[in-house]
Amino acid sequence: MTAQDSKSGDTGDKIFVGKGDEQAWLTLALANRHGLVTGATGTGKTVTLQVMAEGFARAGVPVFAADIKGDLSGISAPGEAKDFIVKRCGEMGLTFQPDQFSTVFWDVFGEQGHPVRATVTEMGPLLLARMLDLNDVQEGVLNVAFRVADDQGLTLIDMKDLRALLDAIVPEGGKKAADAEESPLADIKKEARGFGNVTKATIGTIQRQLLVLENQGGTKFFGEPALTLKDFMKTDRDGRGMINILAADKLLQSPRLYATFLLWMLSELFEELPEAGDLPKPKLVFFFDEAHLLFNDAPKALMDKIEQVVRLIRSKGVGIYFVTQNPVDVPDRVLGQLGNRVQHALRAFTPRDQKAVAAAAQTFRPNPKLDTAKVIMELGKGEALVSFLEGNGTPAMVERVMIRPPSARIGPITPEERKAIMDASPVKGKYDTAVDAESAYEMIQKRIAGTAATADASAGGGGGILGQIGAIVGTIFGTNVRRGRLSAGQVVARDVTRSVTNQVIGGMAAKLGKQVGGQLGGSIGRTLVRGALGGLLRR
Repeated sequence: MTAQDSKSGDTGDKIFVGKGDEQAWLTLALANRHGLVTGATGTGKTVTLQVMAEGFARAGVPVFAADIKGDLSGISAPGEAKDFIVKRCGEMGLTFQPDQFSTVFWDVFGEQGHPVRATVTEMGPLLLARMLDLNDVQEGVLNVAFRVADDQGLTLIDMKDLRALLDAIVPEGGKKAADAEESPLADIKKEARGFGNVTKATIGTIQRQLLVLENQGGTKFFGEPALTLKDFMKTDRDGRGMINILAADKLLQSPRLYATFLLWMLSELFEELPEAGDLPKPKLVFFFDEAHLLFNDAPKALMDKIEQVVRLIRSKGVGIYFVTQNPVDVPDRVLGQLGNRVQHALRAFTPRDQKAVAAAAQTFRPNPKLDTAKVIMELGKGEALVSFLEGNGTPAMVERVMIRPPSARIGPITPEERKAIMDASPVKGKYDTAVDAESAYEMIQKRIAGTAATADASAGGGGGILGQIGAIVGTIFGTNVRRGRLSAGQVVARDVTRSVTNQVIGGMAAKLGKQVGGQLGGSIGRTLVRGALGGLLRR
């Protein structure tokens, strides 16, 4: 182990977090065993998060963190040598040196950072059902819609794609069977019927929930260009890890959207990253603030997925740190996997609070010198009970420590400073403009238009098939007629040709999906195929 740095306190393989009777070190090689930062409002959780993020960045580890109050944005600006900061550094044997860290700002709404988008296909039915608060029956219909989209080669990118698909699988009502069979969407409806009873009422309920999500701003989240998670895993020119900050103050007004979005990110990391084994330091560290929102009212299927991701993602080199007010906010089967713990003060004003304090104390390895439950209520601002994993992977005895001061600014940056950082961002221009690519909505509309055009042409309209072919060749390969001035016959021929082309390509994609899905087997195989096809057809 190298000597302790007098400025940062770090050693190269450990992060210096604080000091009491003993020094508190977070070992980088064990940082992917996940962690928990808890404490009442105003006790110093955000500063602790910032100290840990700075330590990871100095070690070359990229960081992602949700910024609930805007305070964490100060990590992008140099700290100030205030008297209390200089004094505390001196007490810990450190020399305060202002520092700042390379930061990329993100925002689902595109207001305080680069837009973050995902496609509906990438989100998948399980997480989307959670986001929409659907019951089991409605979630089942959503799964039918995704399966039909896979088989029909319909790429689901944004909300209008999903709406169009749901409308397409609605069973025909009050029509003769022969008429239904001649419908341009007959194959979609027939396949949907094959998976069970899909009712108009259920489709209507899902559509209304989509409207609620749209009113909360969810429309901006679904679309392209979709986020490439590797953009989170970069280092700057000095070899420091980039710190990615999600502006979450507005997003938190839609708690279900916030929690599902962050869970989607974890799931994507889990699926995309290769196995890495035990590394000397993580590939990425993920801080999940207001973590209780992830677990509130989560159905069993979702809890199973969360537990699986938390348990297995450490082998991909990713560390997850949950930040919340109390350890009891985290289910036991997840809590047991969080080896690195920082507990700030809790207040016990009610019998329920007293039980919460007792539960928090029991999560630590006891220290004979401390009455843990009593100390939790006595901690001052900036103090914490800390237990990090030791060299053999077992938790150290709990210690009472004072958290070291951050090197960067404590508190938010100004809007002008944020804009300057975004203008110099390494991903500037990559995500800032939305792209409306051809996908399920356009494909379904063309099926309908193509059928209508074929019927009109057979009735004598359109000037003859040879004329239509000649016109469409000009449309595809170039013509001196402006798009808005094509004749009716040319428009018909163009739509017919595009419709046929889309059906051929869609059929090939669907066939590929069935083959690969059959090889992989089950819902996991279909999910992976859906992601692969989504990426293939997008590009």
